[in-house]
Formats: sequence, structure tokens, C-alpha cells
Amino acid sequence: MSETIWLAALRTFCFLPPVSSDLLEWFQRHSWLDGCDLAVERQQARDEGRELASVESDFQRLLDTERDEAWFAAAGALMDRVQMLPCRADNADREPSDLPGIKSERPTAPALKAWRGSRREWQRRLHGGLLGRICGCMLGKPVEGWPRASIRITGEETGNWPPTNYWRQPTAREAKRIAGRQPRRTLNDRQTNWLRDGLSGMVEDDDINYTTSGFAILKRYGADFRPMDVASFWGDNLPVFHTCSAERAAYRNFASGILPPASATHRNPYREWIGAQIRADYFGYSNPGNPERAAEWAWRDASISHIKNGIYGEMWAAAMLAAAYVANDWETIIRAGLAQIPAHCRLREDIEKILRAHDAGASYDDTIQLVRAQWDEMNVHHWCHTNSNAQIVAVGLLWGEDDYEKTITRAVMPGFDTDCNGATCGSLWGVRHGVDQLPRKWTRPMHDLVRTGVAGYHEVKISNLAEEMVHVALQAAPARHR
Repeated sequence: MSETIWLAALRTFCFLPPVSSDLLEWFQRHSWLDGCDLAVERQQARDEGRELASVESDFQRLLDTERDEAWFAAAGALMDRVQMLPCRADNADREPSDLPGIKSERPTAPALKAWRGSRREWQRRLHGGLLGRICGCMLGKPVEGWPRASIRITGEETGNWPPTNYWRQPTAREAKRIAGRQPRRTLNDRQTNWLRDGLSGMVEDDDINYTTSGFAILKRYGADFRPMDVASFWGDNLPVFHTCSAERAAYRNFASGILPPASATHRNPYREWIGAQIRADYFGYSNPGNPERAAEWAWRDASISHIKNGIYGEMWAAAMLAAAYVANDWETIIRAGLAQIPAHCRLREDIEKILRAHDAGASYDDTIQLVRAQWDEMNVHHWCHTNSNAQIVAVGLLWGEDDYEKTITRAVMPGFDTDCNGATCGSLWGVRHGVDQLPRKWTRPMHDLVRTGVAGYHEVKISNLAEEMVHVALQAAPARHR
């Protein structure tokens, strides 16, 4: 794209004056900043149930037109018009984005026993969640964005299918065989610190950045933090280019003076993508046995960048983590999460589909085929959506046989957002079982070291971070937990 067109995008979507050549170069390397992904916007609006008849021809015309300065102005105006359109009369989902509305649509929550653990036990379980999350994320990271077939080809040719360890660099002979099978994606030499022989602690990843950010937000603002506090924290402590998709669009909006909740909807096609779901963990870690409080904190975080099922994904994950401290089986934990989101929403329907398959005795492979029949991994909107990946998380938990290795590998093997799903499943397993139950084969290569993009936590010991996380959570806990 020419410099003139990139400048048009900057000015139209980022509300900026003329920019320097250095900023222009950054923008060209980080295209999500333009916020004008009209194909995703059209799909997203359809998913929401918007009545698009009046704008379908405008979408198609712009999608078929080469981009120039006038194109960006028209695309921005079209996205603004979409936000004003009503929902279709046949839309049966009841999907509010405001917290009172969500609470009014929730089912009755199942009774859970109260958390009575000591501080030492809390730390054992939280440390397990954090380290389990890191290891699951590290397993999925090298194959993030890969089609399932490419993941399987690499695993089979390197003797790691189904996976029983982190990915490794193929030998020359293996690489030749892999190439002969024509996968769409392969490992490369730039990934050595992501692969088995080069692992020396956790590399930076947005999944872990957001866990650390959630903790740091509570540390700074306390239990009464607000959505605006989350936005302010990001601006102060998390560089914009360390965010992606919905988070980057929301960040752009903050910088332009568009504040929560409008920051979630203004020219943000990714508003139901997985980004909020991967930000849930600390809100669950810090509320053992209290899914409702965990879900409310998750809503405060999610509502700055997401709507509807994008918000529900974070609430579901946080509530599950809170329940994992006190519940004894994965179906109970999953249902405790579902109890915090609307009874008639797409996310609940999609997770219930997985629960029914499990109750019916379906195999792991058949259930993954059920997910893949609903979602096209080659469609970026499907690949990165909250609901498709939440289904895979549920599959990992229910078909993981309560074994850490099987839980994270079965969350990564299907493809889709592999590092996110491995991380969430690993986090939940770690909270339920505690750090001492995590297999050393998976934890040893992390060397008790995590790197993040969050100010003040660029390189820290995982054990020290877990200890500080418990301390901050205790400060914010109800009196009975202190």
C-alpha cells in the first residue's frame, strides 16, 4: 500500500495529524491499527444479529474496491452506520453487554462449597494456575495460526503425535519429509527459543502479559477498580504494539479520547474475538470459591474492548478458575462458569453442545469434528472467535482425563488459537491440582522465569510473581479469606 493510503488510514481511523516516516513504518508493520477490516466487520455484525439489508451493497462495493484515501473515509462511515442498525426481528439471543443486563439474564448458579484454604494452600493453587498457564501457552505458541493438518504433520514427522512434549526443530531429514507432505506452515530457525532444545524460561506472549496486567491493575487500584482504570493502566504500562485485534482497536480509541464502553464498539471489528477470554485468569485466581465476584471483575476488564460473547468469554473463564479451587470435577467447573453469563447466548449454546457430546459418550476426535463442522479454521473470524476457542477449551478439560499433559495437548491439537487454549486449560488444571502436581517434564524448561511486556515485570521469577499475586489478592479479599 502506498504511503498516501497509509496516511489516509492513520488519519481516518487513528485521528492523527500528519505523521513521521518512522511512525508510518511502524503502522505498515502493524496493520491492525487501521481498524478497517470490513470482511470481519460484516461477519461480526451478522453474528450480533444486526439488520444489514440497508448496508450489504455498501459492504460489497467497498470490499471490491481498491483502497485509497476516499475508501478509508467511506469504510469508517460504514462501520459507524453499522453501530446504529437494529437487530433482526428473528434474533432469539438475549445478549446484553452491560453488567446489570447480564445479571438479569443469568440462570441460577449451582451451589459450591466455600473456600477454606490457608494462605499456603492458596499460593500452591495459584502458583499451579500461573505455571500451568505458562507451560500450556508455550506448547501452543510455536504452532499458533497453523491449520490442524500442519500441526499434525510436524508432530508425526518429529515423533511427537499426539504431543507428549514441547515442539522441537525437525532434523534435515524430517524437514524434507514434512515439506514433501506440503503443510501450509512449518517451524523455522527464528523460533529456537520457542522450541524444546532452546527453551530457557517463558518468552513474552500476550496471554501472559494480560494475566500479569490483571494482577497489576488490582495491585494499583484495589478491588473497586473500574473499566476506566484498566484503560489507564494499559496506557501507562503496556505498549500498544504488544496488543492485538480488539485490544489494539480499543487502545487506539483510548488514545483518541473514546473511552469505555464506546472504546469496545467504535471501529472495532474484533469485538467478539478471544482477546478478553485470555485476560481472565488473575480475576479467577484472586477469588477462590467466588465465581460471581471473579466474573464481575472480568466484566470490568472485558468491557473496555469487547461486547456480548467477547465479554462472556472472559466472565466464563474467570468464574471457572474461581470454581476450580473448590469443585471436584470439570463439568461442575464448566457449569459454574456458564452460570455467570446469560442463559440465552451463543457462547452458552456452543459450550452446551460440547457438554452434550461428552454426556453422550462421544470420542475426542468426533467432538473435534463437531467443532470443525461449525467453524472454518481458514476463516480468521472463526479462527480467533471467543466461541470456537471456548469450545476447544471445554474439550481439553472434559477429554483430558484429568491428566495435565493430555489436557493441554488436546487443547492444542485441534488448531485454532493454540497458545490461548493451551494456556487456559493449563491454568485451570493447575488451579485445581496445585503447582506440585504439574509434571516436571513440562515445568523444568521454564526455569522459574517469565518475560512480559508489562512495565515492572519484564523478567521475573514465576514463583515470586505467584507469591506477590497471592499477597495482592489477600489485600482485596473479603475479610473471611484474610
